[in-house]
Amino acid sequence: MSGAEEAALLDPSVPLRPVAGPDGTVPVPVRRRSARTVGLFLAVCAVLLVSVVVSVRIGSTPVGYGDVVRSVASRLGIGVGGAPVPRLLDSLVWELRVPRVLLAALVGAALSVCGAVLQAVTRNALADPYLLGVSSGASTGAVVVVVLGFGAQTLGVTGGAFVGALLSFGLLMLLLRRSGLDSVRIVLTGVVVAQLFTALTSLVLMASGDADVIRAITQWLLGSMASARWDAVLVCAVVAAVGFAAVWVNSAALDGFSFGADTAASLGVDVRGTRWVLLVVTSLMAAVAVAAVGAIGFVGLIVPHGVRFLVGPLHRVLLPFSAVAGAVFLVWTDALARVAFAPQEVPVGVFTALLGVPLFLLVLRRRGEL
Repeated sequence: MSGAEEAALLDPSVPLRPVAGPDGTVPVPVRRRSARTVGLFLAVCAVLLVSVVVSVRIGSTPVGYGDVVRSVASRLGIGVGGAPVPRLLDSLVWELRVPRVLLAALVGAALSVCGAVLQAVTRNALADPYLLGVSSGASTGAVVVVVLGFGAQTLGVTGGAFVGALLSFGLLMLLLRRSGLDSVRIVLTGVVVAQLFTALTSLVLMASGDADVIRAITQWLLGSMASARWDAVLVCAVVAAVGFAAVWVNSAALDGFSFGADTAASLGVDVRGTRWVLLVVTSLMAAVAVAAVGAIGFVGLIVPHGVRFLVGPLHRVLLPFSAVAGAVFLVWTDALARVAFAPQEVPVGVFTALLGVPLFLLVLRRRGEL
């Protein structure tokens, strides 16, 4: 290659001319692919923003877009025109609707990222954020607080669920401490831990014998955004942001894990240390999400597969797209749960399963695996 050709190749103002490969196909230039990826990501972010705004006004009590804008602007100290929002409507928007929608977006993003990470680490297409038994431990913690009253005054349901999730993950790490953290051991040990805490939850519920308590805890176990408040939004936002940064830094290692531990090691990845970090981070994110809203299934399973089908398997692209797509999915699913049988509210986990099953089957069919 001549010096002029090298200069033209490095000059961004000179359009690239792709060369046909051995099979005669012409690859898309990297710059063009990157521009398309960035444009698509901005479009998905715009969809998320519109979804949040529209979802805030959806509910048993109708709220206009103008009321939503004026309420949020007044709370943020931004002056806008128009009549002030009535106090009751302002409280409805700011204290109930906005934190609920934001929490749905954060939980959906966190669960989707956790699912994408665990599917790579374990090389298991069926891996989801609850593979490690975190949701089962959280369920046991919540049941112990509600039914037995342990820590009810100090921890509450959310605190009890978080403690239970940490205990289940601690047991998992204790059982794996002498192993090489290979994929099969992680999956099998996670299943064992999950079954143990599921049995403990069932035992406590059966021993209580109170139908009202069992019904209330069952609704929590299916997932609900009804109790969303600003403190939960803040905690989830911090944990999700820190966790996403930690896993995105390891996106190259996740690409290696997708092809096996040997491939990751050949790329210079500290296999054992990186797996420990990723398991701890994803478990913490899942524990916070479950403690805040309950165990919402299928989000961390279906969203990464759908996004992987659209944008490819590279995790530096897959992770941010999964986060935004998971947020959009759970925001709209929660909106559907609020209005489908209004004024009665259905747990959001019911609708994620009803929507997730056909979507998952569609993805498998498009990938030729069904």
